[in-house]
Amino acid sequence: MPALSDNYTKVNRIGSGSFGAAWLVKRKSDGAAVVCKEVKMQGVSKKEKQNILKEVEVLRKLRHQNIIALYEAFEDAGSLNIIMELGDGGDLDKYIKQHRGTKIKESKIIHLFAQICEGLKYVHNLRILHRDIKGANILLTKKGQVKLCDFGVARVMSEDTQMALTQIGTPYYLSPEVCEGKPYDDKSDVWSLGVVLYELCTLRRPFEAEGMPA
Repeated sequence: MPALSDNYTKVNRIGSGSFGAAWLVKRKSDGAAVVCKEVKMQGVSKKEKQNILKEVEVLRKLRHQNIIALYEAFEDAGSLNIIMELGDGGDLDKYIKQHRGTKIKESKIIHLFAQICEGLKYVHNLRILHRDIKGANILLTKKGQVKLCDFGVARVMSEDTQMALTQIGTPYYLSPEVCEGKPYDDKSDVWSLGVVLYELCTLRRPFEAEGMPA
């Protein structure tokens, strides 16, 4: 098995969480800046491990200009290293927060939203539900390109499965059917997409509450 240091040089840490850290790394073969999502597998629950491996499995299937690219994944010293494309312009959530007190130009909103729709359309055509569409899971590049990311809770629908049942996602963006525990399909992602569009236009979420029942 390859070691991370064989092919990549760590530059700096760009994020961290309960599972490990995300690193900006430089690929030795061509000097390209990419991201290494370093996941510590020791102590990870069975369900958490399933979600991590699911993200890798889903990303391997996806090849689209508006989906974050997976380059490779391998284990090294007890960690799963997921090498992915760099979204060097931050995420949409931060972009929206930076514009509070002003507003985003309509032409820019259309430019961003059209790309998000293209990425999601591609995913849905492959019968994959993202299930956690939100600003933090939409990366930007400095060239103005949009990249959907974080497919850890995605659901791949089989040919004979039309609806999903698991209540999952981020509360502010959940569709009514998910909140009510009813079966849902790709239209639930479209609802979340509408919430993102509302945020782009108004710089605030359409729904605020202290809990799910509200």
